[in-house]
Amino acid sequence: MSTPHNSANKGDIAEFVLMPGDPLRAKFVAENFLEGAVCYNEVRGMLGYTGTYKGKRVSVQGSGMGVPSIGIYSYELYEFYGVRDIIRIGTAGSIREDIKVGDLIFAQGACYDTNYGRQYRLAGTFAPIADFGLLENAVASARKIVAGYKVGNVVTSEAFYGETPEDMAKWADMGVLAVEMEAAALYMNAAKTKRRGLCILTVSDEIMTGVSASAAERQTSFTKMMEVALEMAL
Repeated sequence: MSTPHNSANKGDIAEFVLMPGDPLRAKFVAENFLEGAVCYNEVRGMLGYTGTYKGKRVSVQGSGMGVPSIGIYSYELYEFYGVRDIIRIGTAGSIREDIKVGDLIFAQGACYDTNYGRQYRLAGTFAPIADFGLLENAVASARKIVAGYKVGNVVTSEAFYGETPEDMAKWADMGVLAVEMEAAALYMNAAKTKRRGLCILTVSDEIMTGVSASAAERQTSFTKMMEVALEMAL
């Protein structure tokens, strides 16, 4: 069975999936962390691989950028391929001066400025949150691997170049840690399909100071979040 966006057959994809935005980051994870990795998808360049990590079967697949893209890919994995857990391993822009490039953030909840939730026709506003079991597991994993991390709200934005320090300061004033582009859709899809999702982020930009990581650093050097996510599979 395949979908319009994924050429994998049923059974090709593990129940536990890491999902970076960049398909080349998926390739990097497969080549550097997984044993016996096999590419199961190349449709639209959205690479997906399944291999083993310390004997545990794990898949990694790109989601693309933004709510619409991760909305499609995560929904298909949950609904058509029997995926139970999706861990987004992505980048974010910190909106607090005490959170620096390279720092890790676990998105407990995802505020948003997207209309993605309108499809559910709810009478109110849905609050997208991470699965607590995955979040608890991630924090336990992080304690063994990294010196520091933050847990809290992020905001999912549809406009990468639309965030100004002035606008982001208002979110920061509400305790939000960082801005990114996919978490809210992943959490909504997980809720709708009765599956589990978590967003682990590495800070690639400091919105308030203008400090930024290079494209190459974003693709291959943010390995701590990869290690944390992979250890969760065990």
